Amino acid sequence: MSIDTQSLQPIINFIWTVADDVLINKYLENQYQDVILPMTVLRRLDLALEKSKDKVLKTHEQFKSKLDNLSGMLTSEQHGSGLEFYNTSPYTMKKLLDDPKNIDSNFLDYLNGFSENVQDIIQKFKFRNQLDVFEETGITFSLIEKFCSPKVELSPEKISPMAMGYMFEDLLRRFNEKTNAAAGRHFTPREIIELMTHLVYLPVKEKIQQGTYLVYDPCAGSGAMLTQSKKFATDPDGEIKSKATFHLYGQENTGEMYAVCKSDMLLKGEDPDKIQFGSTLSKYGFDPDLKFNFMLTNPPYGTSWKEDQKELNVGTAKKIEINDSRFNLEIKNFKGDKEKACLTSRSNDGQLMFMLHMLSKMKDPKDGGSRIASVQNGSALFTGDAGSGESGIRQYILENDLLECIIQLPNDMFYNTGIATYVWILSNNKEEKRKGKVQLINASSDAFYTKMRKALGSKRLQLNTEHILKVQDLYFYFEDLPDGKAGNEYSKIFDNEDFGFYQITTHQPERDENGKIITDKKGNPKSDKNLKDTENVPMKEDIDEYFAREVLPFAPDAWYDKKKMKIGYEIPFNKYFYKYEALRPLSEIANDILTLQNETENLLKEIVE
Repeated sequence: MSIDTQSLQPIINFIWTVADDVLINKYLENQYQDVILPMTVLRRLDLALEKSKDKVLKTHEQFKSKLDNLSGMLTSEQHGSGLEFYNTSPYTMKKLLDDPKNIDSNFLDYLNGFSENVQDIIQKFKFRNQLDVFEETGITFSLIEKFCSPKVELSPEKISPMAMGYMFEDLLRRFNEKTNAAAGRHFTPREIIELMTHLVYLPVKEKIQQGTYLVYDPCAGSGAMLTQSKKFATDPDGEIKSKATFHLYGQENTGEMYAVCKSDMLLKGEDPDKIQFGSTLSKYGFDPDLKFNFMLTNPPYGTSWKEDQKELNVGTAKKIEINDSRFNLEIKNFKGDKEKACLTSRSNDGQLMFMLHMLSKMKDPKDGGSRIASVQNGSALFTGDAGSGESGIRQYILENDLLECIIQLPNDMFYNTGIATYVWILSNNKEEKRKGKVQLINASSDAFYTKMRKALGSKRLQLNTEHILKVQDLYFYFEDLPDGKAGNEYSKIFDNEDFGFYQITTHQPERDENGKIITDKKGNPKSDKNLKDTENVPMKEDIDEYFAREVLPFAPDAWYDKKKMKIGYEIPFNKYFYKYEALRPLSEIANDILTLQNETENLLKEIVE
């Protein structure tokens, strides 16, 4: 499954130079990708159609006046391309170079000759907007000539969709870095995808040898998670060797990435209609009743979903009310009764909304259920106080026993950020030993990564096969380890309730200037607003016992209102894996200070003398 990324660098580097050689002074730097990415895709499609070009033209000429719809014939093995797309123009990219004087009009004819599914890709790239600039600046010939160079080997026979996805993402990363844009929003390193696919598929390896399965990514990006996960499950030389049929579904709301994803699905022989354009949260592109067996995604985190909120919101500016079953769910109140709640995260971070969306697309456990792998940042673990939308989402997940495992990855694993990231593994059909339990795996230490020789953006570390297998082994071992504790320094196991707490508000009485307690009409002490505080009582503890132990010794007159409590859930990952490091002895620190002081004095003497 691994890719020899070094072998791809010469091709990536050559494509990168096209911008400096051809587009310089014709385009602004932040516009380079508007040309380079669609040209890369078109050349790849062009090469895929090369062998069948004459057959397609012959069929088109023979039947164009006899049949209204030739798509079936033009994509067939016998009469057409044998692929999901075709081009009825007499030109190929190489043939366009034979007539330099008319290359602009011929290039338009070439683009118009593509099948409807490729027209959608061209439209999402907004590529036709560039043709006037090409003609005005006279770069059309030079541009096409560059992409027809033998140095740009883009044939699907030699560059797999997985490798192509890596190339696209590397190019995008470079463009974004050059323009200080938000690089890497869509990029998930291949080794992270590999880890995710292992933990999604291997636990049900024996159950997916035959049949039909649906795989879904609601934030599809370049489609790498979809294609790589299918490859892992069906590779005849791999660990699973499944002979089942896997259908790939995805949705993407960025035009260029949607176009990249759809083009590679075409080349891979996947159904391009299973890749939809638009925002998953507000414009879900599939039948609402469609459910999926496996879901893998890296949703945007720390990214606003205000526009989706506007589309979904039927409430007021002060109170969000979304009439959507994906986000209206039952969770328990402090009395233990289930209540319907509209669960929404804050508007500047929609990652947990994608989580709820995927949960709504899980198959019934009676039909085998579903497994999910999702990359999240740290805020998904703990952001949001008791009673908030984020806390409510965690509460829903844990109360319904959907969370299997969370793996903390090393920092500096992603192209655009060095922050801590986590892989969540969820299932609605847990094996018996995992029921009611959550496993936390800390794979952030140097036992789980190697340093890269050359950083790619913010990505300075990588996982190799050994590291992935180490995490995999920790996941599968699960049971108490030989030291008798539930877990070890890398893996710990908890009950779902360990992450829950009751938030109580503590009150202390108001007092007048003489120190006398002020009471209300009923003789009850009035609460001093300045002394009001909150306590988070672990769900497994008795609240009164906790209050007596943790509050009353320090505030003997304190009380709490038993009718006004909130339930909260958080997963303080670092707390469970915290390692105390003793402070250095004062004598050692003093010696270091004296040494530095002496060195400074000697240096000053040298300067003065």
